Amino acid sequence: MAIALTDEHRALAETVAGFTARHAPITATRADVDRLAAGAEPAHWPELVRQGLHAVHLPDEFGGQGGGLDELAVVVEAAGVALLPGPFLPTVTASAVTTLAADGPTRGRLLRAFVAGATGTVVPPSHGITAARDADGVTLTGSSLPVLGLVSAAVVIVGARCGNAVVWLQLDLDAPGVTREAVEGTDLTRDVGRLVLDCAVGREIDGIDAAAAHAVVVGLLAADAAGVVQWALTASVEHAKVREQFGRPIGAFQAVGHKAARLFIAQEVAAAVAADAIRSVSQDADQQTIAAETAIVMGTGRAVDAVMEAITIHGGVAVTWEHDLHLYWRRAISVAAQAGSVRTATGRLGEAALRAGRDFTIAVEDDEFRQSVGRVLDEAMTLPPDEPSTDDPTKVYTRGRRREFLAEAGLVAAHWPAPWGLGATIAQQMILADEYAKRDLTPPSVMIGDWAVPTILTHGTDAQKERFAGPTLRGDIIWCQLFSEPQAGSDLASLNTRGERVAGGWSLTGQKVWTSDAHHADWGICLARTEFDVEKRHRGLSYFLVDMHAPGVTVRPLRQPSGDAHFNEVFLDDVFVPDDQLLGERGQGWALTLTTLLNERTTISSVMTLHDDDRVRDIVEKGLYSGDRRDAVQALGTIVAETNGVAALNYRESVRQLNGDLFSPGASVVKVASAELSRTTAAISLDLVGPEASLRQAPADVVSNEMFVPSFLIGGGTVEIQLNVIAERILGLPRA
Repeated sequence: MAIALTDEHRALAETVAGFTARHAPITATRADVDRLAAGAEPAHWPELVRQGLHAVHLPDEFGGQGGGLDELAVVVEAAGVALLPGPFLPTVTASAVTTLAADGPTRGRLLRAFVAGATGTVVPPSHGITAARDADGVTLTGSSLPVLGLVSAAVVIVGARCGNAVVWLQLDLDAPGVTREAVEGTDLTRDVGRLVLDCAVGREIDGIDAAAAHAVVVGLLAADAAGVVQWALTASVEHAKVREQFGRPIGAFQAVGHKAARLFIAQEVAAAVAADAIRSVSQDADQQTIAAETAIVMGTGRAVDAVMEAITIHGGVAVTWEHDLHLYWRRAISVAAQAGSVRTATGRLGEAALRAGRDFTIAVEDDEFRQSVGRVLDEAMTLPPDEPSTDDPTKVYTRGRRREFLAEAGLVAAHWPAPWGLGATIAQQMILADEYAKRDLTPPSVMIGDWAVPTILTHGTDAQKERFAGPTLRGDIIWCQLFSEPQAGSDLASLNTRGERVAGGWSLTGQKVWTSDAHHADWGICLARTEFDVEKRHRGLSYFLVDMHAPGVTVRPLRQPSGDAHFNEVFLDDVFVPDDQLLGERGQGWALTLTTLLNERTTISSVMTLHDDDRVRDIVEKGLYSGDRRDAVQALGTIVAETNGVAALNYRESVRQLNGDLFSPGASVVKVASAELSRTTAAISLDLVGPEASLRQAPADVVSNEMFVPSFLIGGGTVEIQLNVIAERILGLPRA
């Protein structure tokens, strides 16, 4: 996947790919590295300008293409995939920062120059240039850090500290006190220089906000890095499919498949955080800071390691001068260095996260639907709050008049088809969630019923739909899932629970395990073997609806290390299941199970992304940490970056679905990223509280939280199973 989410953006990326293939192939770049390092104009530049690829984001009133920063990010990423050489990235970064300026002659003059093909670069305030203002204007003094595109730039825009403010100037390159020093860069495809200023003068550019400019600079660097990682992934997968060892492609070895799958996840996250940094430019300063620092930590800061993974998949051939991987490796190192230190970014992000959280709201327009559900929710709030229906400490299972009212209105599970739901679209579901949140109203939950009942509604009889859908919505039925067995976890086709035909129905005998909330459940969805002589074992399964209070059903809670019992083992001893509780046809259980598992994994992946940073934030805010505050804030920044990375993935999944793309790899990607986030969060929480973690009642409940981590790593399909899914079904690597 890439930053592009729409057909128009994908077409734009293909245009860039076509341009680079024709005008800037890597073979030509290799032959031109000395000229590029000296800041010479690459041969493709006039044609690139003629096609307007450098001006997709510039207003049409100045001759640009009239797009925005979203379009520019797509182009930059595609250019990164192709390793487009020369001043393209620093130039479009300079012109993008210029678009932030106040309307006026200076802005207009610069934008027209950029449209006409002027090259440029930006020296951000972080480089330490200082400004002094007197009656004659502003002068600049200081030495910059290495700047991409400085040698080739015709326009140099400098952000400098002037007291407590930041001023922006177009540097007069011909004035006294300006020295540009060419230096040998890591990236062989771009020039690098140092800027030395001694009371240099320039023309001030009004209206550029420093936080917005930082988001632009980092967002575009992150887009370039995402392109590099995308190329590394594609090259690695292609190599793993054809390179053979021990008589088979190396991609068939699980270790290699998992490497490729993790590289895919890294690429997805890199694209997501780059796009999010660009999205933040239109938001406030805190949002810009949070998104930009996240893009450094999760995007540019991880690109080098991602390319290293690609190198290990390729093996020795990748560390030869002739292989192109080292050129992308160099690009990743250079881009990460330009974006800035990950450690510094986590500190800034931690401080910003104490002030605000990242806003991942998707603006969806449907005023009629919003007003309609708003009126229903307002009326619901006049009714008494629902009461817990079990002794579960989470109080997630409820019943009451308010819930009954919402169920009747179709707002408990609005995505279910009418008459049980509203058949709500993705956009309408987002609106409904927003309206619930505005009222601080918790939506009633059907928990595992949201896996079970949609399967019934898809495959069941009318009688089954009537029997189970309404009561589930009202909270009268609680569900559990009777799938996993002691010898059949992720490998469900190996299950041994038997379903024997008897008069009027079926007799089920077997053992299930790791069954969440079976001790509260009224009904269970159960997979059992009813055919015993089939060649492929998954074809011999049937799908049953089991009354958990029926004779022969025994539920035994499994006590976890925390002392809680969220899971159970369930024994089925000659349990009679009437014919009208067989869902679908005999032997069709596997097909029905796929429907359930899709709902399960999607639900788990979304639930696990919520508020993962809250525990660490609470530790910092309340001073519960052991050690100094700086380390604690930096730890918070690390977790916030991880959390925002997963949230950015979810955001993109929602946008994809809004655009009609319902078949994306998002569920497996988010499941892995979310599960590992929970593990990292728990570990950092334990570390932060120090010796206090030796107490059972530790601060912020960090010990109990650590002991619940395995449920995230294993539940809904282990991380390793999800990596297999990504490697085989998404990347197309051969099966082991």
